[in-house]
Amino acid sequence: MAQLTLVQAINSALASEMERDDRVVLLGEDVGVNGGVFRVTEGLQARFGRDRVVDTPLDESGIMGAAVGLAIAGMRPVPEIQFDGFLGPAYDQLVNHAARMRTRTRGAITIPLTVRVPVGGGIHAPELHSDSPEAIYTHSPGLKVVMPCTPYDAKGLLLAAIRDPDPVIFFEPKRVYRSFREEVPDEDYTIPIGQAKIVSEGEDITVVTWGAPVFQCLAALDNLPEDVSVELIDLRTVDPIDIDCITESVRKTGRCVVVHEAPKTVGLGAEISSLIQEHCFLHLQAPVQRCTGFDTIMPYYKLELEYLPEAPRIQKSIEECLAY
Repeated sequence: MAQLTLVQAINSALASEMERDDRVVLLGEDVGVNGGVFRVTEGLQARFGRDRVVDTPLDESGIMGAAVGLAIAGMRPVPEIQFDGFLGPAYDQLVNHAARMRTRTRGAITIPLTVRVPVGGGIHAPELHSDSPEAIYTHSPGLKVVMPCTPYDAKGLLLAAIRDPDPVIFFEPKRVYRSFREEVPDEDYTIPIGQAKIVSEGEDITVVTWGAPVFQCLAALDNLPEDVSVELIDLRTVDPIDIDCITESVRKTGRCVVVHEAPKTVGLGAEISSLIQEHCFLHLQAPVQRCTGFDTIMPYYKLELEYLPEAPRIQKSIEECLAY
């Protein structure tokens, strides 16, 4: 098995699926000749040709509309939106057409569409390049929303997403694109969409997160006293949420902290907190804590790490929940 970064694992998944299924096409701004702004699709146009790796104009609505049309016609398009903040212009096509087509046609037409989107902060990017809009799209029935944080998970989930008969948004936390490597199988494998992963087992408190904050949570756990036992859950898929994994853990620990980069108000932490209250009320020993971004626009790079839930703030939330 090769030691791959997140970028390389995604590239490997795209290449293997394009080799396996000639219906898979890539499209987006600079995805061909340049290999994308983060070089995730590097080398794929040279290997598969311009008809299957298509450089598009700067037009997110057009990219998404073309992808919806390709999916209706029987292809399996994988459009790339260069940055999370640029999803806005594509919202109409994605939410009002891709997500609704199965219902609108009584199941006669499905949209096997996988939208790749670099997401999140931590790389000192300008405005509209560091957002975490996953909650917006989990509120849209008909869409699945995936956000892996490790190379192994990224490859398995991307292959599952491309093969899914319905539209999937595949958020890629850009902060960890090249931050570490791990072994990724060369052979074909998938990870079921909607299945969380227990990163570390524990008895005293549950921490639920997804995307790049998984690594900030791990750093926070390293600074806790040795006698504190934390169960860390990486959701991997934020819609559908693996509520069984969460509730089983919280019923065991009695405490929970939810960590995410997005603003606190109406973030996914609120939904997860509500689900825990509904399913685990009699098991709770403390209110569910949320450690999140703030209810403001992501600041420029001098204050970026103050905005993000870094390890010290996560550690404080865990300690407060344990002390309740």
